[in-house]
Amino acid sequence: MPTADPRFHEFVLFQAQNAGLFLGRIPNPATGQPQINLRAARSVIDSLEMLEAKTAGNLTEAEAKLLGTALANLRPLYEKISGTDA
Repeated sequence: MPTADPRFHEFVLFQAQNAGLFLGRIPNPATGQPQINLRAARSVIDSLEMLEAKTAGNLTEAEAKLLGTALANLRPLYEKISGTDA
């Protein structure tokens, strides 16, 4: 059984925050205004999807749930903002 690594939790949350920033859900810290960068958002989502595929079977239940939830929240948001299927 895999053991939990707190760095994984922090990494996934950081990446999800970055995607939120790129999707205009978190204001840009420099300007205080939301900005959308679909290319950067897609890159973060792609990276999390790759991480999910490469770590399948090697995560604790909580880690897998965190990663799955992050992707489940980000994908439809990306689709809505971009007007495409992710």
